[in-house]
Amino acid sequence: MGEPEPAACEGENVTATTSAPAALRPHAEDAFAEELKALEAVDDRPRPERWRLSPWAVATYLLGGTLPDGTVVSPKYVGPRRIVEVAVTTLATDRALLLLGVPGTAKTWVSEHLAAAVSGDSTLLVQGTAGTAEEAVRYGWNYAQLLAKGPSREALVPSPVMRAMADGMIARVEELTRIPADVQDTLITILSEKTLPIPELGEEVQAVRGFNLIATANDRDKGVNELSSALRRRFNTVVLPLPETPEAEVDIVARRVEQIGRSLDLPAVPDGIDEIRRVVTVFRELRDGVTTDGRTKLKSPSGTLSTAEAISVVTGGLALAAHFGDGVLRASDVAAGILGAVVRDPAADRVIWQEYLEAVVREREGWKDFYRACREVSA
Repeated sequence: MGEPEPAACEGENVTATTSAPAALRPHAEDAFAEELKALEAVDDRPRPERWRLSPWAVATYLLGGTLPDGTVVSPKYVGPRRIVEVAVTTLATDRALLLLGVPGTAKTWVSEHLAAAVSGDSTLLVQGTAGTAEEAVRYGWNYAQLLAKGPSREALVPSPVMRAMADGMIARVEELTRIPADVQDTLITILSEKTLPIPELGEEVQAVRGFNLIATANDRDKGVNELSSALRRRFNTVVLPLPETPEAEVDIVARRVEQIGRSLDLPAVPDGIDEIRRVVTVFRELRDGVTTDGRTKLKSPSGTLSTAEAISVVTGGLALAAHFGDGVLRASDVAAGILGAVVRDPAADRVIWQEYLEAVVREREGWKDFYRACREVSA
């Protein structure tokens, strides 16, 4: 037997190896770094200046596929290929890209992955809200430096859009129609002239090749802060639809929940695929206002019942199954989440939900456990 390792003596330098804590939600370029690296290695097609990948490789990254070296690229977006191709092509032109759709159609997800594949950085982000100020889009000031030295480059705080212009990268603006109209219009000069004036310094920042902008907006926000015609003309609008078939939506939910579950050490998705299918069925029927067989008309609740909400319901159910069950996703684990997603207006939506339970779920073969679980949490 070998001699035991001697203990470290007092005074010896002992280097402890510590690793940085894992991010709860890594940026796309970090979470899928291996796929991006593999695509870059085999990508021999023309690339626009400062693009990390060619348009073909960007589309492959989003839609998935198998590379010549056998590397499997997972799909990030499940939908019509032409939509992705148009979005990618738009970014290679001088027009900005507006991703439009109802809530939960993966606009933010697609925006992030497009920026990661094109620029290798998805973090140049302006989050649109009713309180978003002009400084978030243009630039701000470090007021300590401003008071000490007056207007100067050192005192200027560039926005994500300004940084993207200077470095030839993709900037992102989320929920554009939630931003006040006067702040929205600060983008007009940026998108039309590709220039951001800094009158306080008598200077300007000119966008270098590779710069473009991706904005997202949802259909439900129409009339909140509608885009001016002048600004809308600067965008090429791509509408992201809801999944066409139940199978496609089940696949999207299962894939995304599996990704989230891995980061949270939740049970494997395949053990709960039947419950995922039931959640998707309920959401689609109430969303469409008709049962899948087309025989029964239904009232639709006020909520969007989007794919993103289905992902949230299933993820919450998996957490319940992991921490308070046997690790297998069951009807009782998703029932409360479905109720919360459907009943947004306690008065009107609760009546619609009860009618759906009694007229559809109760009579559906193989759904008795689901009916009982939903009745229990709805009582």
